[in-house]
Amino acid sequence: MAKSKKSAKSTKAVSAKATKVVAKKPIKKAKKVVLKNFKISKEPLPFMTFKVTEQTLYWFVMLSLIFCLALWILSIQLKTSAIIDTINAL
Repeated sequence: MAKSKKSAKSTKAVSAKATKVVAKKPIKKAKKVVLKNFKISKEPLPFMTFKVTEQTLYWFVMLSLIFCLALWILSIQLKTSAIIDTINAL
């Protein structure tokens, strides 16, 4: 049993040393634009730039689905009004 206690203490010491070594390594961070309150800051990109990204594709797909849904609803309304007109004509 004495051996198991010693090994437990040694692993704790090793793990504590290992975390200290990892913490000492410098971490490179990406340069961020810092915005300060109530002060004019420089724009990272001009406002009127057009760049095709994945989000552009997602918005285009969503817009086309919404447009198709609107056309489908319009056609259903026109068919319904035509049916109602024929019923009223009788």
